[in-house]
Amino acid sequence: MLLGLLFAALATTYLLVSHRNELNAREHAEASLELGARVFDEAARQRIDYLASSASVMTGDYAIKQVLGSEHPDSRTLSSTLQSYVTRVGAPVIVLFDPDRLMLASSQGGMDDENRGPFDYLIRLAAKDDMPRASGFSYLSRQLHVLVVVPLYAPYPNIAAWFGLAFPIDRTFAQKIKDTTQLEVTFVSTEDSVHPRVLATTLSASAGDIVARAAIANLTTHSRTQILDLSGDRYVTLFKSQEMLGEDAVTVVLQRPLSPELAAATELENYLLLVSLAALAAATLLALWIARGVSQPVQQLAAHTQIIARGDYTARLTLDRVDELGQLGAAMNQMSAGLAERDRVRDLLDKNVSPEVAAQLMRDGGAALGGEEREVTILFADLRGFTTLSEKLPPRELLALLNRYLDRMSAAIEAHGGVIDKFIGDAIMALFGAPVAQGDAADRALAAALAMEHALVALNAELAAEDRPPLAIGIGVNTARVVAGNIGSHRRLNYSVIGDGVNVAARLQSETRKPEHRTNIITSSATLVALRDAKKISSRPLGPVQVKGRAEPVEIFAVG
Repeated sequence: MLLGLLFAALATTYLLVSHRNELNAREHAEASLELGARVFDEAARQRIDYLASSASVMTGDYAIKQVLGSEHPDSRTLSSTLQSYVTRVGAPVIVLFDPDRLMLASSQGGMDDENRGPFDYLIRLAAKDDMPRASGFSYLSRQLHVLVVVPLYAPYPNIAAWFGLAFPIDRTFAQKIKDTTQLEVTFVSTEDSVHPRVLATTLSASAGDIVARAAIANLTTHSRTQILDLSGDRYVTLFKSQEMLGEDAVTVVLQRPLSPELAAATELENYLLLVSLAALAAATLLALWIARGVSQPVQQLAAHTQIIARGDYTARLTLDRVDELGQLGAAMNQMSAGLAERDRVRDLLDKNVSPEVAAQLMRDGGAALGGEEREVTILFADLRGFTTLSEKLPPRELLALLNRYLDRMSAAIEAHGGVIDKFIGDAIMALFGAPVAQGDAADRALAAALAMEHALVALNAELAAEDRPPLAIGIGVNTARVVAGNIGSHRRLNYSVIGDGVNVAARLQSETRKPEHRTNIITSSATLVALRDAKKISSRPLGPVQVKGRAEPVEIFAVG
């Protein structure tokens, strides 16, 4: 009886953990599918907006207006003009209708009544409600498309013509959704309940047929999600109905395999299974003795596995035994400690960007407010003329150029052992000697500054080839004793350094803007004194300067 109870307890624990793990995996997969459904809606909306925007541009085309303004519009000229827009706007189907919805021209030549029908439907809808555009999903030549119609006014509010554009919802579109969401995507036409048609899918043909039949069955069950067996794996499947223009809705099917979600949980279940079998074997061999002494430890073990299954890794199991059950308790405590350590590392990495900072916090025993005094070398770099540049470039191009510049500069800093403390707009603050002490921090900082200067030369060569103006940089380097540590609140921390030396480094960077210095890199005498190998650094004295916020002048030197 005792063996039966033990077996039941272990089996129940295993099943509870397994069931809970599968529920968690399904919940996570379903959340991913819901996000994927929103991504699809957003992608379709963006495509509609793009088509509408392209159509609005076409309404201003002088050539089209000129032909339409003639007494007898030339359909060949119009068709040729529409064909020229196909590649430009990425819409393979562009159609032009007169105010009475008669087709004037098409990018595909002739178009039968069946394919003109969806455009006619949208034109009626837009004209009825005086809408600036109308859009929806429909079939063109039995292929799913998203359609948009936009009026051409000449002059407003008289409508001279209607533009219709269509974009295919095909495998290419489905693959883009998959690339974004990591989900399998299938579009199914359910108008024929006996022979459903796969319009597009990222799956194989055989798997797509299974999904199509499941979509038909879902029309009666109306289940939002279910599990399907495909290609030897179980897939969490979401069915989303997409409304059509006067036709039966298309079913959008999003899927995510369950096995990746269960991988970590399966490993834990296998471990628990091995532990349970070992405990049962020991109980079988020592049944008489176990009947008196093992029931309580087994209950503790069962309760503790449930605690672990709930995600509480702080509790510890106390079993003062040297037998198998004692070893099992120690192993479970080690497992709890490992899982807790994993969560602690994850929390630390959420609060700190740099891997070096995270490693230092781990050695120090956690992320707490406070710091220590140490000697570091601080590097400030600033992009000159950025304000003027920002006035000349569009925001997207400006951001792309800034990220390109910061990527090159960051690579040079990190290649010499520096840690990016923060980005301040187009400025960079980097540390050498913190959080990890470096005996040659000054050497590394100046070498990084020279590497940044060389990297900018290479970047400017690329910009010159692109017919863009060159960039200029100013770098200030200073070595000083500062306070390094965690700054912020108990909810959000930032590892940084504070002190007079930081202010000096920033002021030295500002000094590079003075034309009389004729240099991009300025360092202090303190940094030159701290060098281990001064012969590798070429410098020339610039004399003392009065730094704002400091009573004593600072001896500065040009580097390079």
